[in-house]
Amino acid sequence: MEKINMIKKENFFTEWVVPIFAALIIAFLVNKFLVYNVYIPSESMVPTLNKGDKLFVTKIYNLEKIEHGNIIVFYSDELQETLIKRVIGLPGDHIEIKHGIVSVNGQQLTENYVKNNEDYDGIFDVPDGKYFFLGDNRARSNDARKWINPYIDGDDIKGKAQIKIWPLKDFGPLN
Repeated sequence: MEKINMIKKENFFTEWVVPIFAALIIAFLVNKFLVYNVYIPSESMVPTLNKGDKLFVTKIYNLEKIEHGNIIVFYSDELQETLIKRVIGLPGDHIEIKHGIVSVNGQQLTENYVKNNEDYDGIFDVPDGKYFFLGDNRARSNDARKWINPYIDGDDIKGKAQIKIWPLKDFGPLN
């Protein structure tokens, strides 16, 4: 009888405890190094992202893969918080905004995602190793146009927003 109890304990350990522990370790590693989810707290990215949306974000290990128009999660030293905005300028880009219309290196952007554009004028030259971000809801976005230092260091970039997971009706890849 004692041997049967010992076998049951071993089976319980190998069939339940080990797989659960392994799953927790795998989930931790995926969250730490590959993917994490983000909650949208403001209206700065409407209509692309709405307040309360949840996203899967992949960590960025190669900054050279960042492209104009990507939606990026980054930390702002100036604001002391993590933000999510759209990449408008890459290192070395010359950005001109006239009456709210954005041109990058002399090419006017087609920004179908922009809501509530503002009549804003400004010129920005993105330094090496830095990035320039704007929100899609320009009238309600605290973005690079309003910061003392409008450029974000590549080291402060945390990840690229890939998929909207909540609400379920909007589930899918981000553009």
